[in-house]
Amino acid sequence: MRDPRLQKLAQNLVEYSIDVQPGENVLLDMIGSDRELTKCLIEEVAKRGGRPFVETSDRSVLRTLLKHASKEQMELWSVLDLERMKNMQGYIAVRAGDNVNELAGVPEANMRLYDQVYRNPVHTEQRVKKTKWVVLRYPNASMAQLANMSTEAFEDFYFDVCNLDYAKMDQAMDPLQALMEKTDRVRIVSPGTDLSFSIKNIGAKKCSGHRNIPDGEVFSAPVRDSVQGKITYNAPSVYSGVTFQNIALTFENGKIVKAESNDTARLNEILDMDEGARYIGEFAIGFNPHILHPMNDILFDEKIAGSLHFTPGQAYEETDNGNRSAVHWDLVLIQRPEYGGGEIYFDDVLIRKDGVFVIPELEGLNAENLK
Repeated sequence: MRDPRLQKLAQNLVEYSIDVQPGENVLLDMIGSDRELTKCLIEEVAKRGGRPFVETSDRSVLRTLLKHASKEQMELWSVLDLERMKNMQGYIAVRAGDNVNELAGVPEANMRLYDQVYRNPVHTEQRVKKTKWVVLRYPNASMAQLANMSTEAFEDFYFDVCNLDYAKMDQAMDPLQALMEKTDRVRIVSPGTDLSFSIKNIGAKKCSGHRNIPDGEVFSAPVRDSVQGKITYNAPSVYSGVTFQNIALTFENGKIVKAESNDTARLNEILDMDEGARYIGEFAIGFNPHILHPMNDILFDEKIAGSLHFTPGQAYEETDNGNRSAVHWDLVLIQRPEYGGGEIYFDDVLIRKDGVFVIPELEGLNAENLK
């Protein structure tokens, strides 16, 4: 018997997240994920009069491909997949795998080529900017292990998070979006962090289940050259199959002038990919009430209640500060007391302390009001 939570998830993705309309082509990009969910998604797209297309793949196969692919091969791969993406109006990606570090060991030059030649034109420029899209993970034993849960407990957590009432959350985000849109100066203070920048005239965007599942953030971007000071992230982060910890970035006039981590050499290789990788493309505040601890999966970690992320690389079109890069690396700082606490100030006014919003108009985003 099919798990009814699975059918509800598929329905939410098709009806709410990307709002499939009759005649629209929808690519279902299923990476190591569940067959039943794939079938549910096909059925739900068809119910709405859409045309589902399916691709299935596996990260261990991708790893082998990336190790052996030539530049000419990647260029042709990009041309073919870009043409397909241009014919899609919707895109749903469900990603799962047995090993979060599956791409570790792929030479950095190959990963750079993959980012620049394939991912940037196909996904950053075409899919992100020109389709209705949503991306999510699928629960398995590997993800449960990362979350320090049993598989059964993680599945319950997963469906609580993914089937949250995102329409209710969307309404609660309005005051934060409005406040960010009229804010000039931001200051972030935490252990190892004292960072200041401007978001004046950049704008703000709500994320309430239309792009990522799980969701729960409002994002903007700093004025490109305005970032000053230091930030020390306290959540681990995977990039190109490598897990980084204790990343600390120092800024002068917007540019990362010093970068340290458990693998400082590899970190700086990533930040040297292009000029824009050493500037920030996104600043976001996270508040999903069910996500409390990092699990080395950015789709969950960037939504942690009481968190923020400050992202080297490409800016989003909706909050564009002009930064361009093949990199977009969401790095997370959690400010709840058990992670060291911290404050966020907008124009010298304290708006969040130790992960809790402290001004009346934002209290609707605190955990007790979103569950």
